[in-house]
Amino acid sequence: MNIAFIGIGNMGGPMAINLQKAGHTVKAFDLSQAACDTVKAEGVSIATSAIDAASTANVVVSMLPASAHVEALYLGKDGHPGLLDILPAGALIIDCSTIAAASAQKVGTAAQAKGYDFIDAPVSGGTAGAAAGTLTFMVGGPDQALERARPLLEKMGANIFHAGAIGAGQTAKICNNMLLGILMVGTSEAMALGLANGLDPKALAEIMRRSSGGNWALEKYNPVPGVMDGTPAGRGYTGGFGTDLMLKDLGLAQENAMHVRASTPLGAMARSLYAAHSLSGKGGMDFSSIIQMLQKAD
Repeated sequence: MNIAFIGIGNMGGPMAINLQKAGHTVKAFDLSQAACDTVKAEGVSIATSAIDAASTANVVVSMLPASAHVEALYLGKDGHPGLLDILPAGALIIDCSTIAAASAQKVGTAAQAKGYDFIDAPVSGGTAGAAAGTLTFMVGGPDQALERARPLLEKMGANIFHAGAIGAGQTAKICNNMLLGILMVGTSEAMALGLANGLDPKALAEIMRRSSGGNWALEKYNPVPGVMDGTPAGRGYTGGFGTDLMLKDLGLAQENAMHVRASTPLGAMARSLYAAHSLSGKGGMDFSSIIQMLQKAD
């Protein structure tokens, strides 16, 4: 397939590379020159713009930071055309961004009105999962659109869940990321408490991992440097899922909770903690760096 991949940062870059390695023709675009250089080195063609990437594509995959970026990409902004104005007839759109369900529904409805297949397919699994092709996709959209996208999703992920209609993938994702944010704060509190008492962090992490406190952060993403290989904590909290991105997702969860009148007190607390962490200048660091907020300064 001829695939346009828009947004090739820490997550999108490895995903685009996996599609290229699977034998598809991928033409990518990102505003970051460094991101473009990284995927170009792996054989992915770089476009001069999103319009350039998508003009001859029969599939578009997007991985962008926020709702406003996705709406502008597909619907256009300030008189500039969106991809829905130039895509070839019958194209398939796979939006892997984490955005508001309402934005996914807005873009999806507009895409369907023009004869395009659309799914929202946000992901879980982190940068390691993106590189390994083991991501989990949470999909919203019609059955036929998902089945058309499935061969591509299988090259980027190991688990594909159909959550429901357009927007349902986004709702599932914000529920998941709200829980992840809560778990990372709790894991960081527990690890910081153990360290303050002089416990060996590797021993404590293994005890909790195999006990009733076990969770994904302890299994895959320990926040303490040196405890686990290949995590952002071991490289200065770089190259992972940024604090500001977690803050955005926690905000989406709170907006949704207010809309449906759901009670999410721990989600609200996690959002407040990540907001404070971001305001302290740590917004660009991986979200596991929240442990620094909970430890005594050296």
